[in-house]
Amino acid sequence: MPSLALLALPFIAALTAPAAAQTWTSCNPLNTTDCPTNTALSTNHTYDFIASSAGSTWNTTAGSIKYGSSGAQFTINTRGDAPTIQSKFYLFFGELEVWMKAATGNGVVSSIVLQSDDLDEVDWELLGGNATHVQSNYFGKGNITSYDRAVWHPINDPQENFHNYTTRWTKDQIEWFIDGASIRVLKYGDANGGKNFPQTPMNVRLGIWAGGDADNNNYTVEWAGGETDYSHGPYTMYIKSARVTDFSSGSEYSYGDMTGSWESIKIKPGNSTIEKELNAPPPMTPSQRWNQLSPAAKIGVGSGAGVSAVALLALAGFYCVRARKAGRKERALADADFEREAREMTAYRQRMAKGGFAVSSRAI
Repeated sequence: MPSLALLALPFIAALTAPAAAQTWTSCNPLNTTDCPTNTALSTNHTYDFIASSAGSTWNTTAGSIKYGSSGAQFTINTRGDAPTIQSKFYLFFGELEVWMKAATGNGVVSSIVLQSDDLDEVDWELLGGNATHVQSNYFGKGNITSYDRAVWHPINDPQENFHNYTTRWTKDQIEWFIDGASIRVLKYGDANGGKNFPQTPMNVRLGIWAGGDADNNNYTVEWAGGETDYSHGPYTMYIKSARVTDFSSGSEYSYGDMTGSWESIKIKPGNSTIEKELNAPPPMTPSQRWNQLSPAAKIGVGSGAGVSAVALLALAGFYCVRARKAGRKERALADADFEREAREMTAYRQRMAKGGFAVSSRAI
């Protein structure tokens, strides 16, 4: 099997836990039976982030995402930024294919994550200061007591070039691909006899975070490639597209017990609300809506528009006449003021001529 180039520092294996730094669960089904069900994707869909935003089937769980000619842009501008989107849908075994260009910057981590409510996880981690390797990793039920899960794979300039990162996940194995080439296979039994094998419904999380933030512990900062210097930013991860395939079908998934095994997962029959939303026709443009009208309806709309136009013209005429009347009245008042001022000026000049305003000698 190609790759398997692990970083060599003696303690580096203990640093693989930071892959879960941006992951969390709001309700763990292994601890309670009151957790909400998981909405199934129940289909396959390609999200083109160059053509459009993530849309209503994703949540922005942190920061803000911009979209442009290079796709979705996840940017760290200042300390504390960690822009992330999370799918509203879940896969119960499936495939995730992401075209991504990782962010630059020491300590900056670009992530592609599949994670379940009970903290099963499969991910890719790309470090901004590492232009030669990418890490694949997995967790079972949030268990970080073993440190043999992370593997580093050779890659060519992931911060300068877009690469295809694909994860194919079944009940028997997980396989990672880079640009179509298989680079790692994890068998069910090889994950602590299956106990640490990810096997419960997972959603998709795409994001960027600063593993090198000074507030993180020294091990995390070292794993991420050193402390992040925010003054050299911004640091941006780009995602052109994400193709998501659910290998199961149904409307939703739920946990039948607290074992966290794939056999315990219940699939509710029916059509997925996410699938309906994705397959719904786009809203019609005004011209398309007009073309849908019958000839009689178009005539009615035209007649109504004509009546409205006549009414508007009549109203405009009324205000013009009113304005003209008001103008004449104002002009008459202005003329009367002018005549009064003219009379006062004439009287003033006459009194001046007669010496009516002689200057007192005391004022000289």
